[in-house]
Parts: sequence; structure tokens; C-alpha cells
Amino acid sequence: MTNNQPHNSRETWEKLLDLLVEALEERQAERRAAPTSQPQPRPARPAPAPSSAPQQQPKPQQPGPQQPSLAPAKNHSPRPGEADWKPAPRVTSIGFGRTIGRLFLVVAVMAVIINIPLFRYGVSLARVAPDERALVIRDGLLVKGEGPDVYVLEDGALRWISSLQAFELLGYQWHNVHTVDATFIAEFPQGKPIHVLFKCPESEHIYRIEAGFKRWIQDIPTFEAEGHVWDDVHLVDCETLRAIPDGLPIPEDAGVPPQL
Repeated sequence: MTNNQPHNSRETWEKLLDLLVEALEERQAERRAAPTSQPQPRPARPAPAPSSAPQQQPKPQQPGPQQPSLAPAKNHSPRPGEADWKPAPRVTSIGFGRTIGRLFLVVAVMAVIINIPLFRYGVSLARVAPDERALVIRDGLLVKGEGPDVYVLEDGALRWISSLQAFELLGYQWHNVHTVDATFIAEFPQGKPIHVLFKCPESEHIYRIEAGFKRWIQDIPTFEAEGHVWDDVHLVDCETLRAIPDGLPIPEDAGVPPQL
């Protein structure tokens, strides 16, 4: 039933067009059959009777305005229903809908590419290449250069976060890290690094985690001289601590680090 509606609508339009063409043909035929009206000559004035009074010369008659001819114009464009009439050529569509669809597809693809994480920490292209002028300089701002080191801005100075463990224990998120040029980092003074200290219950030794290595702190005086406090020490199981490779001890001439 739905498929017959376009067909019936087309027949209705064709009938209306046929009626319009027939009406135009009848009107044209009436115009051609109507006689052409010609202007009637004016009657001559009677001759004046002779009198003794001096005769006045009649004023020359001004020619009246010409009556427009009612004959149909010969040079005109063909009208619907006439022999030479042709419908106007169809205007080619510019494909506006298709153009809008392609533009939407390009925008969607670019949005996906910009937000794809580039490495395992989930930093996307939109975060890797920010404009430094758009950054809000405030405490807690996380930045990094071309290398792996991450810094946090505190009291106008950049503090190096020395390990991934420290980064995670402090509750920072990788999507908040902004990658900047080295010149931007050089504009700020370097503050005190942020370290995390590990200790396992079965051992009395304390280690500072730094750049992926554990550094044995020789004794308590060294611990205090480095500016550490006991709040920096976190208890972990010994297996986790053994899995971290050994680095240089603190101080570096303290000797071979003890085994857990």
C-alpha cells in the first residue's frame, strides 16, 4: 500500500500539468482569433457659414497619441504548450549532504587519533604536545621534558619525583602530566627531590627507591643527613623489595649493600 502512494501522487501532478497546458492553449487560440481593433477616423468638422465677421483661421489639429497595436508579438520565448517549448535543464546537485558527511568523518577520525594513548601510562597526543602558554602555573602542576623524569611544581620550584613508586604513592595521575620543552623546565629553580623509602618487616635496612633502583641507606645518621623523615618509609614485603635491582648505596662509599 505504501508503494502506490508515490505513483498516485505522480499521476495527480501529471493531470494537473495537462490541465494547465490545455488552458494555456485555449487562451492562445482566443488571442489569435480576436480581430485587431483599428482606430476609427474622426468625423470632419462642418464648414462655417459665411458671415460679415472676419474669419478666423482654424488651428492646426494636434496629432493624437497612437493606439498600441493589439497584435501578438512575434518574437517571444516559447511557452508551455507551444511547439518549440522545452523544459528548463535540471540543476545539478552539489552533493551538500555528502560533503557534510565526509567532513564529520574526518573530524571524528582526528579526534580519535589525538586521544589515543601513546604508551602504557595512557598519555595521549593532546597531552604530549600542549602549548606552554596555555598552562596554568600553579602548585601541583606536573610536567616532563623529552626524558622520563617527571617534576611537580611546589612554591615556585620544580621537584623531581624520583621513582614510579613515589609517583603512584602520592596519588598523581599520568593524564595530568604535561610534556613541555626543556626551556620551560629551565625557567624554574630545582627544588628538593621527592623520594620514597621502602623497608620489609624481616629486615632492619632502609632503601631509597630512585630511578628504578633501590639504594641502601647505611645508617640512621645518614638517613637524617639526607633530610628523610620516618613518614617517608613504607613497609613492603621482602619479595617485592628483592625484585628491585640494587643501585649505589648512600653514601656511595658505604660498600656492598646487604642482602635481604
